[in-house]
Amino acid sequence: MASAVSGVTLPGLVANVSERHNSTLPHTWSNLHPYQANILGTVLAIAGNVLISISLNIQKYTHIRLLCQESQTPYYRSKLWWCGILLMGMGELGNFAAYGFAPATLVAPLGCVSVIASAAISVVFLKETLRSSDILGGSLAVLGAYLLVTFAINVQQEITALKISLYFISWPFLVYLALEFILFVILLYLYKKRGMNHIVILLLMSSILASLTVISVKAVSGMVTSSIQGQLQFQYPIFYVMFVIMITSCIFQVQFLNQAMRLYNATEVVPINFVFFTASAIIAEQRSTEKIQPGLNNNSYGTVNDEEQNNDSLSEDVK
Repeated sequence: MASAVSGVTLPGLVANVSERHNSTLPHTWSNLHPYQANILGTVLAIAGNVLISISLNIQKYTHIRLLCQESQTPYYRSKLWWCGILLMGMGELGNFAAYGFAPATLVAPLGCVSVIASAAISVVFLKETLRSSDILGGSLAVLGAYLLVTFAINVQQEITALKISLYFISWPFLVYLALEFILFVILLYLYKKRGMNHIVILLLMSSILASLTVISVKAVSGMVTSSIQGQLQFQYPIFYVMFVIMITSCIFQVQFLNQAMRLYNATEVVPINFVFFTASAIIAEQRSTEKIQPGLNNNSYGTVNDEEQNNDSLSEDVK
């Protein structure tokens, strides 16, 4: 008799608690299934990457046209270049929204869309040569993205200012940040003082900044999502710190990427940048997941274990 009461009453109690919790949330957000959220994030990421590929080719076309002119004017004075930057901003905005719905391990590999789209655009409109190695590299990029999306742990986690603050002062993040800073200083020295404009150096610096961009974008978009769901995060200073890091890293990342587009073909820059960016994004997400997301055996941290403890206490009271 006790087991029957517990089997009927406990789900009712849990359902009542969840209904009271979700009553303050918008209807669309409270009923959004994780699978639907991943689909929405995927669509936003694909649309954003298509816009980014168009933007990169517009910037490349701007550099080509300026080189053909007699008076060498800076590229940042060209209206066409700013149109490309505007499209890039719209594409990055789509990626920003995608990170709010889906994990970085799902969004970042979808950058292969920009590889394929950029290759097609550069061959058709910029008259660049499509080599067999480009086709092989594009195919491998699509295959790698498929494997990453299929076998990665695509679990979306609730991100709050408290979790970001704990992650920010954790020793894995500090070590990771220190290593990135040292590597970036070395590459910047080779680029500025030694005059080494190799594509790998430029895109490595861009990918290092991209890892900070992924962390900050994931944090900001996650806190915005939590705020929309009813848990306001805008009063915490960490939100504005991550917002400044996001804007600053994006600006300098675009600068190095634009320098690579000026010196090399789009069919070379975009695939290499995709590989470096995806690797840095996954590493950054892995570092953040280890500290933000509670472990399976950790009973002192995370809301999941608190809910399990509450369910256990409710079941004991009913029995």
